[in-house]
Amino acid sequence: METIVKEKYSITSRSNILQVDAFGPFNDHVAEKYIDDMYSTCDQFSGQSWGLLISFYGNSVFSPEAEEALIKVNKYRVKQGLIANASVIIDSSTADIQQLQLRRIYQACNITFYVFSDINSAKSWLEQFLQQAEAS
Repeated sequence: METIVKEKYSITSRSNILQVDAFGPFNDHVAEKYIDDMYSTCDQFSGQSWGLLISFYGNSVFSPEAEEALIKVNKYRVKQGLIANASVIIDSSTADIQQLQLRRIYQACNITFYVFSDINSAKSWLEQFLQQAEAS
């Protein structure tokens, strides 16, 4: 298990799940660092199917530039074996906007995803999805 902890986010890998906690809105500098960390972290999954569990804490509406960068990094994740995403939105007054943005991002990359308001439900769904994918 490897964990990267920064001021606004943490990235932890556990077997076939990459878990991310993101806190509040990112400025451009933090977004760039997150994307750099994400590229290097995704490399460890190359050749196997895996899932992403990402929890957004607080209001995290993406700028158009950040949305484009997230599409790019998600396309890279798919090349590295990402097959499903479970996103959790917690304590946000902009949850509707966030959900629309996440839908655009993940659909642009053809990633199976669901948005949750509870981490345990999201983790359970993701684990079951990965087990079913492995079995088929």
